Amino acid sequence: MSAGKRTDEHGYGRTGLNGTMEMPIYLDHNATTPVDRNVLEKMLPYFCEVYGNAASIDHIHGNKAKQAVDEARQAIAKVLGCRKESEIVFTSGATESINLALIGAFRRFKDKGNHIISSAIEHPAVLDTLNYLQSEGAEITRLPVDRNGVVDLEVLEKSIKKDTILISVMFANNEIGTIQPIKEIGALAKSKGIIFHTDAAQAVGHEKINVYDLNIDLLSFSAHKFYGPKGIGGLFVRSYSPLIKLSPISFGGGHEKGMRSGTLNVPGIVGMAEALSLSIKEMSYENNRLRKAAGVICQRLQQTFPDIKLNGHPQNRLAHNLSLTIPGVEAKALIHRLKNRLSFSTGSACSTIKVEPSHVLKAIGLADDETFQTVRLGLGRTTQGAAGIADILIDGVNHVRK
Repeated sequence: MSAGKRTDEHGYGRTGLNGTMEMPIYLDHNATTPVDRNVLEKMLPYFCEVYGNAASIDHIHGNKAKQAVDEARQAIAKVLGCRKESEIVFTSGATESINLALIGAFRRFKDKGNHIISSAIEHPAVLDTLNYLQSEGAEITRLPVDRNGVVDLEVLEKSIKKDTILISVMFANNEIGTIQPIKEIGALAKSKGIIFHTDAAQAVGHEKINVYDLNIDLLSFSAHKFYGPKGIGGLFVRSYSPLIKLSPISFGGGHEKGMRSGTLNVPGIVGMAEALSLSIKEMSYENNRLRKAAGVICQRLQQTFPDIKLNGHPQNRLAHNLSLTIPGVEAKALIHRLKNRLSFSTGSACSTIKVEPSHVLKAIGLADDETFQTVRLGLGRTTQGAAGIADILIDGVNHVRK
């Protein structure tokens, strides 16, 4: 960093590109996180020094790259509780992982049935993929959720048919932070011989996950949600009790045990493993810190504006997520008003260009006008001064409500 620039304790810059204007406080960590500088340093050698293709194992350059990939795969598999490191398939991110899991499982097992169960509050990567699978003959059941965004296990069980082959329910919601009863859903699926996939993009690196203890068969994740690089992610594919096999959806080399062809992103893979390792080490401390910070922000806002509503489960939620409905305040207007002080969003980053009400907020019972009065605050390692953040929001709400 050049003289005069301020950084936080993680080395993240707090000034603009010209080195003079202070940047707004970043509160959109559910959308993406900054790359940890330790992660970046770990990645750098794999761009210009260890630059071999990990599939070119007949020479030293390729072998060094393969060794780095093998070590990263082993580290990630250990964190997630895998039985074998080969159960981790590297992809470009959670969206690709979800496509591979859902399309690959449907095509592989459609001779046993065509019914898939999911929830009404899934990420668009799941919902759009399921919509596509309907064109291939899939029958889709989208389960409702309660006012806290939780799937009812009894409703789920009653939705199972003899031709149900797959259940896909997200681990934690990207908009409202609600954590689902994953272990119970997985146990139900296992008892019926049904494959269970979970989109864990918001949970990996933030919640303790052991795929075997939680009865998960397929799990999707992205590095950029836990301070790793963008463009890299993974899919856990269970290999034991039962052995899960997927039909590939991309072709051209048979990489990743034939499930995902393409030259491996060695720097990204190395960075993802390092980011996950660091996140796990800091997880307990960060979750406690951010849960307190979120509580301070929410409490101060509700003390000033008692009609503000917290969305999502009050306890079983991501520590760093706050979804708040602020009656009488257009969310976009508040975001625009505070754009030089805070960076936050209305909800999913994948839906920001749409003008339709959030499907997640509608599913938990919000009226159309309430969905447009809802903001999402995604706290993270860079978040300091919760009381000050609350004061900025209070000031913004007061101006927008006039």
